[in-house]
Order: sequence, then structure tokens, then C-alpha cells
Amino acid sequence: MSHKVAIVWRGDGATRAEATPENNRYIRIFSELRVLGIEAEPAVYCEELQDEVRAQLMKTDGVLVWVNPLQDERTREKLDALLREVAATGRFVSAHPDVILKMGVKEVLHRTKHLGWGTDTCLYRSAGEFRDGFPFQLHAGGPRVIKQNRGNAGQGVWKVELITQPSGATPSVTVLEARSGSVPETLPLERFIARCDPYFDWGGCIIDQPFQPRLPDGMIRCYMGADKVAGFGHQKIKALIPPPPEGPDAPAAQPGPRIMHGPDAPQFQALRTKMESEWTPQMMKVLGIERHSLPIIWDADFLYGPKDAAGEDSYVLCEINVSCVFAIPDQAPAAIARLTLERLSAH
Repeated sequence: MSHKVAIVWRGDGATRAEATPENNRYIRIFSELRVLGIEAEPAVYCEELQDEVRAQLMKTDGVLVWVNPLQDERTREKLDALLREVAATGRFVSAHPDVILKMGVKEVLHRTKHLGWGTDTCLYRSAGEFRDGFPFQLHAGGPRVIKQNRGNAGQGVWKVELITQPSGATPSVTVLEARSGSVPETLPLERFIARCDPYFDWGGCIIDQPFQPRLPDGMIRCYMGADKVAGFGHQKIKALIPPPPEGPDAPAAQPGPRIMHGPDAPQFQALRTKMESEWTPQMMKVLGIERHSLPIIWDADFLYGPKDAAGEDSYVLCEINVSCVFAIPDQAPAAIARLTLERLSAH
């Protein structure tokens, strides 16, 4: 085999010692890489073994990374520094940490809000800006959704709804976090705003968007292999929807299965055309990202927006995922392997 790559995911020392190409959820990616003549090896990462992982990555031609921005109370700070070091030697890294900071954070929703996937989106760069600006947006009408800049699994994503009160009363809100198992909470608006102060320490900003009333219709996850659609996933999600009286653990409170579809699924062809011919090229221009730097696998999560005059659906971008995109459609592992070979050949 002419090329060697490492596949990186988070684990502990024991997981690292026991990892093989066959005993993890990336088995199909390992297999498709092997079909194309690429030697792939597991590189389980933990901060305690940073030097060992560095030595391993420096013996490869490229690195594919699946590590969440927040997991088990750990961030990617040290890993990202290592990946930048590896990339500086000429090895390709997907996704490169600097690319993640451009497109895999919530700030991208504000930077691209003028594109066809955008909506009324505000950005606050400090606790003071949030304290001054967010109440105005909330009073302007309708519930809002605030999002910390970096996170996953619904952490730091809140639906916030103003409670109608007598004139002059201290404003109160009902809030619900998107994290699994969350329940609505009522508290003074000022206290909720103070609760969000730590988001500026890690992510640097907070994003604020209107709540999308068609959320119960489900979320469409558009999987991208660089600049081409690799498939779709449709799921009836429960995040930001209050749980039933039985509580957040009741069956009715659980999200439905994500139904996977290939890139040619007829019900998503309008979205595919928008992503490939309009929105992705426009995003690349806005963010200053060349095609060879796009993540080998990433996804854009869409909610249904208002129907247009002809009764056709519109789509509102609610998130771009880059750091750890999995599970993936059946067609995606082969696309990942093809793009990996393309990047290796270019390097």
C-alpha cells in the first residue's frame, strides 16, 4: 500500500491499546480505505498520551479525525494544537482545526445569514452585549433559540420564551435546553442571562435565532463529502420540544430514528441542488475556504422553514457539524475513501 492514514477518535489508554481497524464504529471507513490501497490505522486520542499519539501521526501521510468539541468535560484544545503541528509538516488533516473554527461553529450561522439558508440571526461577543441585546430581541416577539459557539449533543442550546407579565414586573422566561433529558424551567431573565456567561470563555460568542415552529416536522441532515452531497438523514427530533407529562424519560419524549437516504433520494433533490450549486460555494467564498481544505465529511442540519407561495418547503440552517460526523449514510464511507485518496495524491 502506497499511503498510510490514521483515524483519530477519543478514548482512554485501554481503548487505544486494544483498538484495531475491525473493533470500532469506523470499520466500514477502514474497509473502504483498504479497497483503494490506503493503509489505515486507529489512533485513539487522550491528552495523557499526547506524545505517543504525536509520534504515531508523524509516521502517516494524513489524518482523519472524529472528536467532539466537548466530551466528558474535555475540550479539543490540546488535540487541535497537535493537529496544527501535524498539518504544518505537510500532512493533510481533515478536518483541520482552523477550518472547524470557520465553519463548524455556530458563528457561521451569523456570517452566512444572508445566504438562502439564513434567518434573523444575532451575534453577541461579550456578556455585556448579550445582556443589552438579547432582551430586546426577546421582547420583539416570539421565542428565541440561543446557542453557545462550540458544543455538541445539545449542550448550551436553549429555547427561551418570555412569560407575559404585568407591566413593570421583573421579566421572567421559560427555558429548555436541547440536551437529552432536559425539562422546562422558569426563572428571571436576568438569571438566565448570567447563566450563559461561561459560554464566552470557551466559545467566544453566543448566537441568537428565532425558534422555528416547524421543528416537530423533523430535521434534515445533509451529509457532504467536501462540496458534494453524500446522503441525507431525516429525524423527528425532540430537542427543544417540552417532554410529555410522563417526563423526559418516557418513550414519547425520545427522538425518532434517523432514516438514512442516499444522495439521489427524490424528496431531497431541491435541497441537494441548493447545497451543491449555491449554498456551499457561497459559504466557501464568505469563509475563505478552498475546496481542497473542505472537510472530507461534514453535515448541515436544516429545519423546515415557512412554505413559499407555491407550497414548496424552505430550509433554515440550524447547525454545521464538522468535528465528529457520525452516524453516516451507507454511501458515505466510499465517498470518504475516494476523497482521502484525492487529498493524499495531491499532497
